[in-house]
Amino acid sequence: MEQFRNIGIIGRMGSIRVLDTIRRLKRYLIGRHLHVILEDRIAEMLPGHNLQTSSRKLLGEVCDLVIVVGGDGSMLGAARALAQHKVPVLGINRGSLGFLTDILPEHLESQISEVLAGNYTTEQRFLLEAEVRRDGVTIGEGDALNDVVFHPGKSTRMIEFELFIDGQFVYSLKADGLIIATPTGSTAYALSAGGPIMHPRLDAIVIVPMHPHTLSSRPIVVDADSELKVVVAEDMSIYPLVSCDGQNHVTCAPGDTLHVQRKPQKLHLIHPLDHNFYAVCRDKLGWGSRLGQDNK
Repeated sequence: MEQFRNIGIIGRMGSIRVLDTIRRLKRYLIGRHLHVILEDRIAEMLPGHNLQTSSRKLLGEVCDLVIVVGGDGSMLGAARALAQHKVPVLGINRGSLGFLTDILPEHLESQISEVLAGNYTTEQRFLLEAEVRRDGVTIGEGDALNDVVFHPGKSTRMIEFELFIDGQFVYSLKADGLIIATPTGSTAYALSAGGPIMHPRLDAIVIVPMHPHTLSSRPIVVDADSELKVVVAEDMSIYPLVSCDGQNHVTCAPGDTLHVQRKPQKLHLIHPLDHNFYAVCRDKLGWGSRLGQDNK
């Protein structure tokens, strides 16, 4: 008896390679006599598919497993929609990096077969929830698997703000922005801004200033249960943005406050048994192989 019977498929829009992989995946799963459900948006790109369709939100309610075909950006969007349903999610990489989507298309049948047979590992990745308040009233909110970024938007000017952690004042800062990242997001934008790489199992959040005006402002790693508050300076002339995973944006006014904390629901991410975080880092970040061995 298969552990997964109802399998949802989400795909990145606008990619011929993604559509080709979804067609191949669909044929394979149907050949295994599994019930396949397509996300409605990708289903429109596959005329004549003759399959059940569903919104992304409802996929989490009706599926035992959701497979995301695309890059890490596709996984980020899927994670925000699916985390609350606790449905396991598996990624097939059709992007560039693939930190989160780790099955290669050329190994699709063999590795999916292993997963269907129960040969896989599961990781729980936490998300952040961000809320922007104005005079105590929420004006915008969003979730992020990678990071919440406070930045000046199209302006080239620095922004000024104050940072509080668990109600305690940390510092006031002029900078190009501030990145608040999960361990999952530590290998994304936060890394390019000088933040540390954190293992996905760490229960921590990293706060990374972007080109701060003072060179002594360094990344800070705090407990994942911390409550963070960023207060926008009241005398600023620009309106900065808060971006969640670079996909959802809220415009802030001077005096607004950004509140960030861990989201209670987690993403249940499936990996093949041979998944190795450090091997992924070696491959994606160009780290050296063991001495005397070719870099593969």
